Amino acid sequence: MTDLSTGSPSGPVARPLAVRGPSVDPDFALALVLIAALAAAPFVLSMLGHDFWTDVALRAMILAIAALSLNALIGLGGLVSLGHAVFLGIGGYAVGMLADADIDNGFVQLAVALCACALFALVTGLIALRTRGVHFIMITLAFAQMVYFTVFGLRQYGGDDGLTINYSSLFGPLDLGDKTQLYYAVLVVLATAMLGFSRLRRSDFGLLLKAAKGNERRVQAVGFDPVRYRLAAYVAAGMLCGLAGFLDANFTSFVTPAAMSWTASGELIFIVIVGGVATISGPLVGALVFLLIEEWMGGLTVYWHFWFGLFLIAIVLFARNGLVGLLIGRRA
Repeated sequence: MTDLSTGSPSGPVARPLAVRGPSVDPDFALALVLIAALAAAPFVLSMLGHDFWTDVALRAMILAIAALSLNALIGLGGLVSLGHAVFLGIGGYAVGMLADADIDNGFVQLAVALCACALFALVTGLIALRTRGVHFIMITLAFAQMVYFTVFGLRQYGGDDGLTINYSSLFGPLDLGDKTQLYYAVLVVLATAMLGFSRLRRSDFGLLLKAAKGNERRVQAVGFDPVRYRLAAYVAAGMLCGLAGFLDANFTSFVTPAAMSWTASGELIFIVIVGGVATISGPLVGALVFLLIEEWMGGLTVYWHFWFGLFLIAIVLFARNGLVGLLIGRRA
């Protein structure tokens, strides 16, 4: 009933709904825990006498940066690229070729690596992004194989034998030839990339990419061109992957055409799927699991890829959003 004099309910006073405070994203929390653990890892592993695993952690972080760039394409844009590792090779060869010309200035090397990746992504993206699905997969593979066989034939830069890098990148007092300095430089890049991806998922740009993945025609109907946004994401992802290649070249002091082969791109896709598509910490979890399986199973059999394939099938069947989705209880 209603009190006509006041216009308010005459019955029991309605209780307002409880307002919940801001909740912490478990995916982001897991990412923070992993970054903190990696920051302490060199000290702990050195005390335990397991310095080898520090190198494994460093390689995992570099792979995670590359996989994070691909995760943005797959998770937000629905773009599965089977040639994404070509940017790893471009970034690595930018360091190797300039070092071969006695140029060890890190700013110059990094600028060349990023510009080369951006230009290649822009040119190929203008063509590839006109297609979708399996056609996009095949055209990105074709572009990557073109670069692969071109570098394969460059005998002045080692050809199929690869190129040894004699000079590490120097950024003033920062020398990436020093493993400790390189480790924490990679950690900072990884943490920044993960934070950037976290913000990208919630941004208008990221939401538009996801909307175009779900229904491209509706996005066009409200006045947006999905190709332009996908192209911007494709170029940014290529540059981030090229940065991973730049760091990897300084880590191994060696670069080879195999770094840009289709099998290397397949490994990045495996890492994304195992960790969790569109998750913040998924690429890092996937890279760590991938390398741990490689080191453990690789010591037992040369056919460790077979067992990794079975593991991947189990992930697809029983953990639809990867290991991170399984850990935080989030569905795909």
